[in-house]
Amino acid sequence: MKLFRRFFYLSFRNNHYFCIGQYLFKTTKQQLMKQKHTVIVLFALILVSNLTSFTSYRTTSRLVSEDIDRALALTMQEQQSDVINQDTIRTFNNHLQIAELRGKATLAVDTRGRKFRAYAHCSEATIFNLSDQRPAMVLWVLTGFWAMFVWYRRHQMSDKTQPMMSACSGNSFGGLTYSEAEDCFYAIDGDTVQLTPMQHQLMEMFFQSSSYSLTKAEICRALWPKKPDASETLYTLIRRLKPVIEQHSNLKIESDRSKAYRLTIR
Repeated sequence: MKLFRRFFYLSFRNNHYFCIGQYLFKTTKQQLMKQKHTVIVLFALILVSNLTSFTSYRTTSRLVSEDIDRALALTMQEQQSDVINQDTIRTFNNHLQIAELRGKATLAVDTRGRKFRAYAHCSEATIFNLSDQRPAMVLWVLTGFWAMFVWYRRHQMSDKTQPMMSACSGNSFGGLTYSEAEDCFYAIDGDTVQLTPMQHQLMEMFFQSSSYSLTKAEICRALWPKKPDASETLYTLIRRLKPVIEQHSNLKIESDRSKAYRLTIR
């Protein structure tokens, strides 16, 4: 009979660990899939933001080149000599339609061909400032918010799976797990079982016992060492602890003629 009970206990304990591992694997897999999708969206936002910014820059650069070429052509039509003077520069600047280019585009002469050539000494920063980066900025703001969301989800996943990891590594019995490292009890779904300090101490004593049983005298000495008779207090403690344990596990607290208490599987 004792051998059968021991076999049943080990089978249940191993099955409990398997259930925890299975639940942890399923939960982690689901969270990783969600996290994968959020990371994909993050990289997509980064890519679209860069493309939007680059497209706007290239468009502005093309408009600047076209404006300089047009101003050069009009200046050559009005220019009567091959000498660049103040009037030539003034005429060239007047023909520039982009006001920001005036004074930044330099007009020079090619002495070999006796022809005017315009060189735009506009820095890349100037062209970038001329380009419309508002759509790209909006996308970058959205990317920043999404990156914070990804970071939050990652930490949320870590916080959720940590109790399950603690549950797998703790002392488990009847669907209830005690983690010495965390000093708390976990249900099979990984949620923390809320206990009062006295209830927690009593359950810790049960789990430290190899038979999951304690005598009335042992409990009273540990919890109320200075109280001559703590029978009523112990009875109240057990009565309030029973529904909490039964709600979060497959355990129940049995009384052996009020001389001892033990945890048993329902």
